[in-house]
Amino acid sequence: MTDNEEHLTGCETDAYRYDHSDLPKVKNRATYVYGCLAKLFLYFFFGSGSVVLAIVVFPVLKICVHPKDRFQKTARAVVSHTFRFFMGMMSVMGVAGFTIPDRREFRNFKSRIVVANHPSMIDVVCLISLIPNADCIVRGSLANSVYAGVIRQLYIVNSLGYDEMIDLCRKSLAKGTNLIIFPEGTRTPRHGVNQYKKGAARIAIDTHCDVQPVYIGGTDKYGLGKYDSFFSYSRRGKYHYHILKLPVISIADYEALEPQIAAKRLTDKMHEVIAEAAVKTDGKIV
Repeated sequence: MTDNEEHLTGCETDAYRYDHSDLPKVKNRATYVYGCLAKLFLYFFFGSGSVVLAIVVFPVLKICVHPKDRFQKTARAVVSHTFRFFMGMMSVMGVAGFTIPDRREFRNFKSRIVVANHPSMIDVVCLISLIPNADCIVRGSLANSVYAGVIRQLYIVNSLGYDEMIDLCRKSLAKGTNLIIFPEGTRTPRHGVNQYKKGAARIAIDTHCDVQPVYIGGTDKYGLGKYDSFFSYSRRGKYHYHILKLPVISIADYEALEPQIAAKRLTDKMHEVIAEAAVKTDGKIV
């Protein structure tokens, strides 16, 4: 197979995996247009809020809160509250609803690797809103986006070398911070499944921290998924998120194994636990 043929095959695979031709037709055009406009407003609000945090709120915090560790913990709490407010806006505007049975327990997480499936672009917003002291590994491209002022001061960028990144992870987790990672590495496809990458397992093993799986389910997330049009919205009414805390995976069960074997088995276990929750809760395969 030539390089060009491989490229075409990859494109065709993505075209199928993220295809939305099976979606129902819009029943109420006025409601759909409102949903699209409300979603665009929320995009603008989120981006503007990130800029305000970066150029107004964080500089004030830096002056008032010392040392750096205390500043970061306070700033993460501010971001968590801000994201919680954003989710409240989504609910009030009728764009999304949220069912979170163990909401209070998320606040008590300490030094855990939080792994979840990734059906939509606001999944990290949902998780950070629930976990006040949350760190996460973000794409390097975001460090040069409108969110750069927030990301560079609080979170870990995946464009770093592994040794540097794992050192930052160790230091963050040692302070009781929780590290959010999406093992798929990209958003969950509408059809089929993504292979879970071993990065989250390697970090858990190298930092000796337990893994906390989370399942993000609910209704179809068309309009917030990968390759979805910027001007699209759910065809089935407002988005509904069902966020479940799943049983903790103890890292002690894997530390006696060879690192490569441990990473493989731990990755498989993450996928198994989240996939079981998906089938049980929504009848989906992820």
